[in-house]
Amino acid sequence: MNHVERIKATLKGQPVDRVAVNLWVHMPEYDQSPRLLARKQVEYAKKYDFDFIKLMPFGLYGVEDYGAEVTYFAQRDHPAILNRPGILNYKDWERIEPLPGRYGTYGKQVELAQYVGELSKGQFPFIQTIFNPLTTALKLAGNRLILDIKEHPESVKQALQALAETTINFVNENINAGVDGFFYATQTATSNFFTREEYLEFGRPFDLEVLDAFKDKTWFNVAHIHGDNTYFDLIEDYPVQALNWHDRSVSPTLAEARKLTDKVLIGGLHELPYYNEAGKVEKPSILVTGSPEAVENHVHEAIDEVNGHGLIIGPGCVASQLVPEQNIYALRSAVNFDSGRLAAEGR
Repeated sequence: MNHVERIKATLKGQPVDRVAVNLWVHMPEYDQSPRLLARKQVEYAKKYDFDFIKLMPFGLYGVEDYGAEVTYFAQRDHPAILNRPGILNYKDWERIEPLPGRYGTYGKQVELAQYVGELSKGQFPFIQTIFNPLTTALKLAGNRLILDIKEHPESVKQALQALAETTINFVNENINAGVDGFFYATQTATSNFFTREEYLEFGRPFDLEVLDAFKDKTWFNVAHIHGDNTYFDLIEDYPVQALNWHDRSVSPTLAEARKLTDKVLIGGLHELPYYNEAGKVEKPSILVTGSPEAVENHVHEAIDEVNGHGLIIGPGCVASQLVPEQNIYALRSAVNFDSGRLAAEGR
């Protein structure tokens, strides 16, 4: 099977020759040049024979055009940071208006999609990373969003509607650019920021509005549920083909999620450090410091959790650029080993 066939079969619940796999990383040394980032992402996918490309625009691309100030370093393992929020008081929400999908920094990410399509020549499915409106609002305002939702809810809702329209405009431009789907990321479906009731009021309605814009137009769509203490049950029924979350460090596990949903599960790799109960790092990420054998066993464990069915091996979120090459090859080769092992066991 080629990569497109393998991903399509996985999403349809059909037999595959091996479990699909990917390990996505940010590339801040390249991500301010759409053409260069596209070339590096395609080269990365080809080098390790991964099964799809998750486009990796820098995480703040959605806020710069709304007045946030971003500092860029253009260095490996040193992503851009927010220097100044775009929302400084609650009245600033009222100036948030819909933007065209190719406007400013958004337009550079559309170019990224176009270049990846040209360079990959149909060899890999590729999906664009988008953030839900509430996450974009959080990146724009920081923690004052939590206060403004309580004290000025209508101003925030007006801004969320505008951000949803901007995201839809961006979605449409990416569809025109040839993407196969979207990686729809929410970093706000968690009690760390909002109550369940608040997410139902300020998150989910705008999520569904954006999802409705592409659910019937693209075939490989992923909902990413970021963080811990998440409202997994509020996201699992979204109209997407696959779910991705930190399954190795938060609930549910892959095995538990398989009982909750028939969607494809993307995960199995613990890309984060391991923390103890006091919140201290107990040991680094197995991907970064583990031996190749440990990484292979790590992948085998994940595949065994769901008997290799309806699974794409991947990180719970973006992996570190510090993962050694030998460990990337180890996780890639592990899925080949498991395909033969599961077949021999009749699974």
